[in-house]
Amino acid sequence: MQVLHADDRLVVITKPAGLLSVPGRTEPDCASARVQGLYPDALIVHRLDQATSGLLLFARGMAAQRELSADFAERRVGKVYIAVVAGHLEGKGLIDLPLAPDWPNRPLQQVDHDRGKPSQTRWRVLGHEEGHTRVALEPLTGRSHQLRVHMAALGHAILGDALYATADIAAARPRLLLHASELQVAGHHFTCPPEF
Repeated sequence: MQVLHADDRLVVITKPAGLLSVPGRTEPDCASARVQGLYPDALIVHRLDQATSGLLLFARGMAAQRELSADFAERRVGKVYIAVVAGHLEGKGLIDLPLAPDWPNRPLQQVDHDRGKPSQTRWRVLGHEEGHTRVALEPLTGRSHQLRVHMAALGHAILGDALYATADIAAARPRLLLHASELQVAGHHFTCPPEF
């Protein structure tokens, strides 16, 4: 974990893949505990999946947490992720598929046109490598596992995705190739390129 920015209102870190954002049932080590070790008033504002790396935002105190959480809820925050997906994609597009929990298979999510909440992801191709496609993903909504489910539903699952990809795609890389690379919030623009 690396602290990229800290001031009296917010803290931005780079979370490594494999580290929880908040404590798990049996795993106390997490990004929020590590950040609170440095900044005791730091409170989490959003989360990244354990398998996802990249930029993670914390607020300094309750008032800042309320304000920054409202920015997320009202879509005033810009987020861009980089992923490497299976197969060959061209151009750009918008995935507009409603998502809902897959209750018998928690924590999985699923496309559900009857009960799902509106979920949208913009995508654009950045390049091609070894039969796969590098894409920039911009979530317009913030559902659990949204990018992973949307790309799998598009037929281009993210490499290394043990939850939503077929076994060969999941095993193609030792980790999920999904990284939160840009964050625009409260007048700041943070960037952090992926290591893959």
